[in-house]
Amino acid sequence: MILTISGVPGSGKTTVAKILSEKLGMPYYSIGGLRAKLAEDRHLSIDELNALGETDSSTDTSVDDYQRELGKTQDHFIVDGRLSWFFIPNSFKIFLDCEPQEAAKRIYQARKNSSGREDEPLYQNEEHARQAIEMRVASDVKRYSSIYGVDHRDPQHYDLVIDTTHSVGPEATAELLLEKIKQRG
Repeated sequence: MILTISGVPGSGKTTVAKILSEKLGMPYYSIGGLRAKLAEDRHLSIDELNALGETDSSTDTSVDDYQRELGKTQDHFIVDGRLSWFFIPNSFKIFLDCEPQEAAKRIYQARKNSSGREDEPLYQNEEHARQAIEMRVASDVKRYSSIYGVDHRDPQHYDLVIDTTHSVGPEATAELLLEKIKQRG
Protein backbone atom coordinates (compact mmCIF):
# COMPACT_ATOMS: atom_id res chain seq x y z
CA MET A 1 0.00 0.00 0.00
CA ILE A 2 1.17 3.50 -0.86
CA LEU A 3 -0.43 6.54 0.79
CA THR A 4 0.01 9.95 -0.79
CA ILE A 5 -1.03 12.90 1.34
CA SER A 6 -1.61 16.27 -0.24
CA GLY A 7 -3.33 19.34 1.08
CA VAL A 8 -3.15 22.99 1.89
CA PRO A 9 -0.38 24.48 4.03
CA GLY A 10 -1.28 24.19 7.71
CA SER A 11 -3.69 21.28 7.24
CA GLY A 12 -1.41 18.87 9.09
CA LYS A 13 -0.04 16.84 6.15
CA THR A 14 3.44 16.32 7.53
CA THR A 15 2.43 15.68 11.13
CA VAL A 16 -0.33 13.27 10.14
CA ALA A 17 1.96 11.47 7.68
CA LYS A 18 4.56 10.96 10.41
CA ILE A 19 1.92 9.61 12.80
CA LEU A 20 0.59 7.21 10.15
CA SER A 21 4.13 6.11 9.32
CA GLU A 22 4.72 5.19 12.94
CA LYS A 23 1.35 3.48 13.43
CA LEU A 24 1.56 1.50 10.19
CA GLY A 25 5.30 0.83 10.28
CA MET A 26 5.74 2.33 6.83
CA PRO A 27 8.63 4.49 5.59
CA TYR A 28 7.79 8.20 5.28
CA TYR A 29 9.00 10.66 2.64
CA SER A 30 8.50 14.42 2.69
CA ILE A 31 8.52 16.23 -0.63
CA GLY A 32 8.32 19.55 1.20
CA GLY A 33 11.47 18.52 3.04
CA LEU A 34 13.22 17.83 -0.25
CA ARG A 35 12.16 21.22 -1.60
CA ALA A 36 13.34 22.90 1.61
CA LYS A 37 16.76 21.25 1.13
CA LEU A 38 16.82 22.38 -2.50
CA ALA A 39 16.05 25.95 -1.40
CA GLU A 40 18.72 25.80 1.29
CA ASP A 41 21.32 24.50 -1.18
CA ARG A 42 20.54 27.47 -3.41
CA HIS A 43 20.59 29.91 -0.46
CA LEU A 44 16.91 30.74 -1.04
CA SER A 45 13.81 30.73 1.11
CA ILE A 46 11.07 28.30 0.10
CA ASP A 47 9.03 31.25 -1.20
CA GLU A 48 11.99 32.46 -3.28
CA LEU A 49 12.42 28.94 -4.68
CA ASN A 50 8.72 28.87 -5.59
CA ALA A 51 9.00 32.26 -7.30
CA LEU A 52 12.03 31.02 -9.26
CA GLY A 53 10.02 27.93 -10.19
CA GLU A 54 7.49 30.11 -11.99
CA THR A 55 10.15 30.64 -14.70
CA ASP A 56 12.48 27.68 -14.08
CA SER A 57 10.57 24.41 -13.93
CA SER A 58 13.65 22.47 -12.81
CA THR A 59 12.96 23.62 -9.24
CA ASP A 60 9.93 21.34 -9.37
CA THR A 61 10.80 18.68 -11.90
CA SER A 62 13.87 17.37 -10.07
CA VAL A 63 11.78 16.61 -6.98
CA ASP A 64 8.90 15.38 -9.12
CA ASP A 65 11.17 12.92 -10.91
CA TYR A 66 12.22 11.61 -7.49
CA GLN A 67 8.56 11.00 -6.58
CA ARG A 68 7.82 9.29 -9.86
CA GLU A 69 10.79 6.94 -9.39
CA LEU A 70 9.82 6.26 -5.78
CA GLY A 71 6.37 5.15 -6.95
CA LYS A 72 7.89 2.82 -9.54
CA THR A 73 10.47 1.18 -7.29
CA GLN A 74 8.73 0.86 -3.90
CA ASP A 75 5.29 -0.31 -2.89
CA HIS A 76 4.89 0.25 0.84
CA PHE A 77 5.37 3.84 2.05
CA ILE A 78 3.77 7.19 2.88
CA VAL A 79 4.67 10.40 1.09
CA ASP A 80 3.38 13.91 1.67
CA GLY A 81 3.59 16.36 -1.18
CA ARG A 82 1.19 18.53 -3.12
CA LEU A 83 1.51 16.47 -6.34
CA SER A 84 2.45 13.07 -4.93
CA TRP A 85 -0.96 11.71 -6.03
CA PHE A 86 -0.14 12.75 -9.60
CA PHE A 87 3.28 11.09 -9.76
CA ILE A 88 2.22 7.96 -7.89
CA PRO A 89 -1.17 7.18 -9.43
CA ASN A 90 -1.35 3.68 -7.90
CA SER A 91 -1.51 5.19 -4.39
CA PHE A 92 -4.39 5.77 -2.00
CA LYS A 93 -4.73 9.52 -2.47
CA ILE A 94 -5.58 11.71 0.54
CA PHE A 95 -6.19 15.47 0.60
CA LEU A 96 -6.23 17.43 3.86
CA ASP A 97 -8.05 20.72 3.70
CA CYS A 98 -8.22 23.53 6.25
CA GLU A 99 -9.82 26.97 6.34
CA PRO A 100 -7.18 29.64 5.60
CA GLN A 101 -7.49 31.46 8.93
CA GLU A 102 -7.07 28.26 10.98
CA ALA A 103 -4.17 27.11 8.79
CA ALA A 104 -2.46 30.47 9.24
CA LYS A 105 -2.99 30.29 13.01
CA ARG A 106 -1.39 26.84 13.14
CA ILE A 107 1.61 27.83 11.04
CA TYR A 108 2.12 31.10 12.90
CA GLN A 109 1.93 29.43 16.32
CA ALA A 110 4.20 26.54 15.31
CA ARG A 111 6.85 28.88 13.91
CA LYS A 112 6.53 31.25 16.87
CA ASN A 113 7.09 28.31 19.25
CA SER A 114 10.06 27.06 17.18
CA SER A 115 8.24 23.81 16.42
CA GLY A 116 7.37 24.72 12.83
CA ARG A 117 9.31 24.15 9.65
CA GLU A 118 12.63 25.97 9.66
CA ASP A 119 12.20 27.01 6.03
CA GLU A 120 9.03 28.84 7.08
CA PRO A 121 9.65 32.57 7.72
CA LEU A 122 8.95 34.18 11.08
CA TYR A 123 5.61 35.86 10.48
CA GLN A 124 4.61 39.14 12.16
CA ASN A 125 1.16 37.79 13.03
CA GLU A 126 -1.50 35.34 11.86
CA GLU A 127 -2.73 37.66 9.11
CA HIS A 128 0.79 37.96 7.72
CA ALA A 129 1.02 34.16 7.74
CA ARG A 130 -2.36 33.87 5.96
CA GLN A 131 -1.26 36.27 3.22
CA ALA A 132 2.04 34.43 2.73
CA ILE A 133 0.26 31.07 2.54
CA GLU A 134 -2.18 32.48 0.00
CA MET A 135 0.74 33.65 -2.15
CA ARG A 136 2.48 30.25 -1.80
CA VAL A 137 -0.64 28.38 -2.91
CA ALA A 138 -1.08 30.77 -5.85
CA SER A 139 2.51 30.07 -6.90
CA ASP A 140 1.95 26.31 -6.56
CA VAL A 141 -1.19 26.49 -8.69
CA LYS A 142 0.57 28.58 -11.33
CA ARG A 143 3.59 26.25 -11.53
CA TYR A 144 1.66 22.98 -11.49
CA SER A 145 -0.82 24.23 -14.07
CA SER A 146 1.97 25.45 -16.34
CA ILE A 147 4.18 22.35 -16.04
CA TYR A 148 1.62 19.54 -15.67
CA GLY A 149 -1.80 21.02 -16.42
CA VAL A 150 -3.22 20.06 -13.00
CA ASP A 151 -4.68 21.81 -9.96
CA HIS A 152 -3.80 19.92 -6.79
CA ARG A 153 -6.79 21.45 -4.97
CA ASP A 154 -9.38 19.63 -7.10
CA PRO A 155 -11.03 17.05 -4.81
CA GLN A 156 -11.74 14.77 -7.79
CA HIS A 157 -8.07 13.73 -7.77
CA TYR A 158 -8.37 12.08 -4.36
CA ASP A 159 -9.80 8.93 -2.85
CA LEU A 160 -10.40 10.71 0.45
CA VAL A 161 -10.74 14.39 1.39
CA ILE A 162 -10.77 15.46 5.03
CA ASP A 163 -11.23 18.96 6.38
CA THR A 164 -8.97 19.32 9.43
CA THR A 165 -10.16 22.82 10.37
CA HIS A 166 -12.06 21.67 13.45
CA SER A 167 -9.96 18.59 14.18
CA VAL A 168 -8.98 18.14 17.82
CA GLY A 169 -5.43 17.49 16.63
CA PRO A 170 -3.27 15.52 14.24
CA GLU A 171 -3.63 12.29 16.28
CA ALA A 172 -7.41 12.45 15.81
CA THR A 173 -6.98 13.13 12.09
CA ALA A 174 -4.59 10.17 11.79
CA GLU A 175 -7.07 7.89 13.61
CA LEU A 176 -9.87 9.04 11.30
CA LEU A 177 -7.67 8.33 8.28
CA LEU A 178 -6.81 4.86 9.59
CA GLU A 179 -10.51 4.12 10.03
CA LYS A 180 -11.36 5.36 6.52
CA ILE A 181 -8.46 3.42 4.97
CA LYS A 182 -9.61 0.21 6.68
CA GLN A 183 -13.19 0.79 5.51
CA ARG A 184 -12.04 1.08 1.91
CA GLY A 185 -9.92 -2.06 2.17
